Amino acid sequence: MSDTVHTEIRGRTLVIRLDREAKRNAIDEEMALGIDDALNRLADDPDLWVAVLTGAPSVFSAGTDMRAGIHTTERGGQYGVIRRERIKPLIAAVEGAALGGGFEVVLACDLVVAGRSATFGLPEVKRSLVPICGGVFRAPRALPRNVARELLLTGDSIDAVRAERLGLVNVVCGDGEAVEEAVALAERICRSGPVAVRETMRFLAEIDRPGERLGWHETVHSEQVVRSAADTVEGVNAFFERREPNWTGR
Repeated sequence: MSDTVHTEIRGRTLVIRLDREAKRNAIDEEMALGIDDALNRLADDPDLWVAVLTGAPSVFSAGTDMRAGIHTTERGGQYGVIRRERIKPLIAAVEGAALGGGFEVVLACDLVVAGRSATFGLPEVKRSLVPICGGVFRAPRALPRNVARELLLTGDSIDAVRAERLGLVNVVCGDGEAVEEAVALAERICRSGPVAVRETMRFLAEIDRPGERLGWHETVHSEQVVRSAADTVEGVNAFFERREPNWTGR
């Protein structure tokens, strides 16, 4: 098991906790493999019906560890979760910031519980990048289109209260209470018939499949355009050098 991903069983619920707080839960290969292992366990164990994915008390995840790059797994895709096909619900329990790939992990989940101080954002554009883990097409599906445009074009974040009002977050709770509230939500799901829950999950995934297919195709095209731009080199360098980028538009 990973040193940065820990699991706990609560009845029929698997709680998965990201534990790399000193690095803002930036996802490297070890963490991606840990997430993958945990979600494989959820999928393969008939006694587990729901999972809760959470981060540290101060941060859910800042996304990709930019020094390590994005790690992909066979069953889960990016980070072990982004392109995973699931028939068991996954609830995100968010404390602190869920940014970039961290927000894309949230968007890959089925339900969201958030502490009042939680924030959600896709800051890639500030580095002359685009979200390549589903955010560019999943954000407009989870949020009103103009709000998704706001996040994608400005790189700014929204807070949990606004996110709940817009339909992204199911439950807003006190800070530090997200896991317990998410487990309570999981227990409500577990009172439903597990076969019916799995079939509902399968049905909803099938409905989304054409849009997902197109979204991934267009993401590859956008990534290729951005990766070849001089501004992308400048944006990444500015990030590591902790300064404002000097854009040229090329």
